[in-house]
Amino acid sequence: MKKTALIVDDERLARNELKKMLQDYPEIEIIGEAVHADEAKKMIEENNPDLIFLDIQMPTKTGFDLLQELDRTPNVIFTTAHDEYALKAFEVNALDYLLKPIDPKRLSDALQKWMVSEEREMGSNDVKNEFRPFLSDEDQVFVKDGEKCWFVKLSEIRLFESVGNYARVFFGNNKPLILKSLNSLEERLDQRVFFRANRKHIVNLRMIEKVEPFFNGGLLLEIKGGEKIEVSRRQAVKFKEMMSL
Repeated sequence: MKKTALIVDDERLARNELKKMLQDYPEIEIIGEAVHADEAKKMIEENNPDLIFLDIQMPTKTGFDLLQELDRTPNVIFTTAHDEYALKAFEVNALDYLLKPIDPKRLSDALQKWMVSEEREMGSNDVKNEFRPFLSDEDQVFVKDGEKCWFVKLSEIRLFESVGNYARVFFGNNKPLILKSLNSLEERLDQRVFFRANRKHIVNLRMIEKVEPFFNGGLLLEIKGGEKIEVSRRQAVKFKEMMSL
């Protein structure tokens, strides 16, 4: 069964380019185009699309304004030339945030996330029996701490550390705090790359430089950057199975 999508963008060339790229996905039917928020609202209410590709800066109202006016919000993939709205986009639970000009690989990844999330909601056996990550290690995520902002690939993040209701994100020389629980992060991360070492830490398996036996059957991981993380005894069993030690 085909999924329906609506393109909302005031730039005709941008709409045409996206439509052209979506021709590679016959399972998605483009049911219409809107050039501003009011037109989009009417089309969404009449057609109830499964997905909207949504620009942010448009005449009169923004894409965020549109979402606030909807009684039911479809799945959203933002398409914009501006990266400063990424944090707000994730706060409204957007599936993805694609910067123009849209990269075909990023579009493919975004659509894959959507399909996976749809199948998870339906309880698909395919998803239960075959692990497919919600976020790949090549995805870029937006990290904001105070006035500082970063776009960082998940593959560059070596460690997440729980700090109360926040999580500290370790990449390069940076260690910003984000308002996310470790459990919510774990749900979205590829478990083949990111491993829950203990109650307070998720580590990037590809960033591990050294593994040593530790107290009471646990392990001690040395991460690029110099951090040393204890793996609990229970998680050590899982770690050894995963890494074939």
